[in-house]
Amino acid sequence: MDHVLTLIAPPGALTPALVTRGRDALRALAAETGAAAWLGEAEAADIPFAGIAPDQASAAATAALSDAPVDAIAQGAEGRRKRLLVADMDSTIVTSETLDELAAYAGLKEKIAEITRRSMNGELDFAAALRERVGMLRGLSVEALERTWEGTVLTPGAAVLVATMRAHGAFCCLASGGFTFFTGRVADRIGFDLHVSNTLLEEGGKLTGAVVEPIFDRDSKLATLKRLAAERGLPMAATLAVGDGANDLAMIQAAGLGVAYHAKPIVAAAARARVDRNDLHALLFAQGYARADFAAA
Repeated sequence: MDHVLTLIAPPGALTPALVTRGRDALRALAAETGAAAWLGEAEAADIPFAGIAPDQASAAATAALSDAPVDAIAQGAEGRRKRLLVADMDSTIVTSETLDELAAYAGLKEKIAEITRRSMNGELDFAAALRERVGMLRGLSVEALERTWEGTVLTPGAAVLVATMRAHGAFCCLASGGFTFFTGRVADRIGFDLHVSNTLLEEGGKLTGAVVEPIFDRDSKLATLKRLAAERGLPMAATLAVGDGANDLAMIQAAGLGVAYHAKPIVAAAARARVDRNDLHALLFAQGYARADFAAA
């Protein structure tokens, strides 16, 4: 079989009956299917298939399992384990939008969060929206950055994702439209090889309301993915990109496996692979790692 459909659910939620429903959805499209292989008991399973395109398979399985907490990712069977990971930070590797949380210390969280929401859904130019939001924080004590970091929570599976991929020879990069204050700390905590993002300017212990130019944005993320792949002699097919916002879409679409993670509507609609109902362990299952292969974080 030249393709594989991976069904992923929260631990204990993927029953044999659900796997059968997923397989039957492919057969209804005249696909040839093989026996399912469990990657994690009651959690993830691979269904080999041939005769239909991956996007047809994932759409059919998703529709057939719409009443269950299952994500369905279909792709080529070869080359599933990627050798380069480029991951967004906010609402992907961490659970929050760090700029919005920082804004709370200026009493502006609701106002700035609305700009963030519109920017991440592609309604506003990212760079202009970032400058506007940072400008509103002029005069805020840099101590607020540390307090924001203290409340920042890693997304479940983030550390295991990076540890497992690195243990199998992959290079892992955190690429964020957020700020180096946070990306550096996240990278250190869970072992990213590299982090790239924007830098807040400060003076006298207070934010100036500006960032270092040029702004690290959608095009920068795509360029980072391509540059890191080229430096390592990797084809784009060997890369994995994951994110949730409009500034992630270009790299998601360019990567061999591009995943929209609990993404904004514009991103979810355009991505070839989606994780809507699971945590970041799903990215390992999608690459064919079994639960027993996961590295300790």
